[in-house]
Amino acid sequence: MTEPQSWVLIGLFATLMLGGMTVMTTLLTRTMTASINGLRGEMNGRFDGLRGEMDASISGLRAEMNGLRGEMNARFDAMGTRIDHLDKDIAALSRRVWGEPSGE
Repeated sequence: MTEPQSWVLIGLFATLMLGGMTVMTTLLTRTMTASINGLRGEMNGRFDGLRGEMDASISGLRAEMNGLRGEMNARFDAMGTRIDHLDKDIAALSRRVWGEPSGE
């Protein structure tokens, strides 16, 4: 084998190695990109599901709070009515015990 033939074989081997590395790098990059995109899709799906569950829970809690607010307002109104009646009763008792105020 002559020297030019040896150099041709060395160049051919180097070209094949670089080409193989390029193909392997390209395939590895595509595989990683596909895996990352699949993971991104799965994560987005789960986050969307979680967002839906959280929205539903918050809406339910908001409805319960509104119901509780209505119930509390009704009870406060009832207490206000009771206090008004109690105030009238105490005023009547105080008039009975101490008489009518002199208007001073």
